[in-house]
Amino acid sequence: MILGCRMLAPNKAFAVPNGFWLSTRGKEFMTHDRGLRSSGAPLLVIIVAVVSTLGAWAQNNYKVLYKFTGGADGGFPSASLVLDQAGNLYGTTTFGGNQGACALSPCGVVFKLAPGSDGRWKESVVYAFCPESTCSDGGNPYSNVIFDQAGNLYGTTNSGGIGAGVVYKLTRLNHGWKESVLYSFTGRHDGGNPTTGLIFDSSGDLYGTTGSGGAYQFGTVLKLTPQSRGAWTESVLYDFTNGDDGGEPTAGVISDSQGNLYGATLTGGKNQVGVIFKLSPAKKGIWQISVLHSFTGGRDGGFPNAASLVMDTTGNLYGTTSAGGAYEYGTVFKLTQSGGKWKETVLHSFANGADGAMPYSTVVFDSAGNLYGTTTQGGDLARCGGSGCGVVFKLSPNSIGGWKETTLHAFADDPGVEPLAGVILDSAGNLYGTTRGDGTTTFGSVFEITPY
Repeated sequence: MILGCRMLAPNKAFAVPNGFWLSTRGKEFMTHDRGLRSSGAPLLVIIVAVVSTLGAWAQNNYKVLYKFTGGADGGFPSASLVLDQAGNLYGTTTFGGNQGACALSPCGVVFKLAPGSDGRWKESVVYAFCPESTCSDGGNPYSNVIFDQAGNLYGTTNSGGIGAGVVYKLTRLNHGWKESVLYSFTGRHDGGNPTTGLIFDSSGDLYGTTGSGGAYQFGTVLKLTPQSRGAWTESVLYDFTNGDDGGEPTAGVISDSQGNLYGATLTGGKNQVGVIFKLSPAKKGIWQISVLHSFTGGRDGGFPNAASLVMDTTGNLYGTTSAGGAYEYGTVFKLTQSGGKWKETVLHSFANGADGAMPYSTVVFDSAGNLYGTTTQGGDLARCGGSGCGVVFKLSPNSIGGWKETTLHAFADDPGVEPLAGVILDSAGNLYGTTRGDGTTTFGSVFEITPY
């Protein structure tokens, strides 16, 4: 099984494992192979700061909190979770729901998991999207949700609206939740088919990306500004050309204290395997793009699929690539700025063994500076047709600048198969995440990993 894809014009899409596709334009599906070095792309000389213990396994308690049925409760979650102040978990599924014929159909839900006094978790559907592709409320939410200060939820859908997905808001009411569409994408100059979540700035504006549309049809970075009476105005901050600037961002953006935005594109760049970019606000509302790193597809990695980058307290950036690296199964990387230039360092190259392979997720820090993430393959290679069902991993820095990778959990078919999303941590250091499921015996799950 080959995981990942190379989005190609004119009809762009990217593939997720076992035949479930996430379309940015809805027509054509192309996969890339792992033989990136045979393409003639030059290899970047980098410092590999990693101490690899591919067989290292940590002792943890792994627990399935909920198994999706693919029916009214939803199915195939692809995004990370978010915790509220009461310890409830919220997330999305790309399929399922309770409106019409949504069992295993492209509808999707926003769900809530609440812990009970008996240790069990109860799932409830916050909102179920309409089953028709033309429904105004949207469909197929591949992205996570975020909270505002009032406890309302915001997210994106990949389809629906007036044709190319929506940005939506879920308002908490006394008797439930109400959905409102903040913006409906046309798929033209305004962008289309968003696959990632949103972020707020201090003024209440929302920022995100679309994987298609824009002036060149290779995606956009967008801003939504609230107006009076609940209206929102969309503006495109940048149109990707799929040249040196990158193309088809399947990752969201993050911001720094100066209001600059950082993100990744799946394609484009000098070798068409993606870039890391920075957008800086300039005069008259114009945003200036800078390419911080253009991947070669060699040892530095290629095809960054992650939900977003992560920034540490000193301004360094961290992320993952789904391909490339020393073994061509993806990397965890770090970008460090010095003298106005950015240098990429690979913290870990996945070997498709016990350490995992092909991460589609972002990474997250704990308070001690360790990084956590997931891979879609690898782990127990006796599972999932010999490719492994994926792992949850931990990267720990050492005193000499290297990093040690430890496998916290290797998934084993049912119920955990191929986690596309990353994990989150609570204040006690517990990890929470989702798996997509195999579509036959399981339709996704929510899990918890508690360290001993």
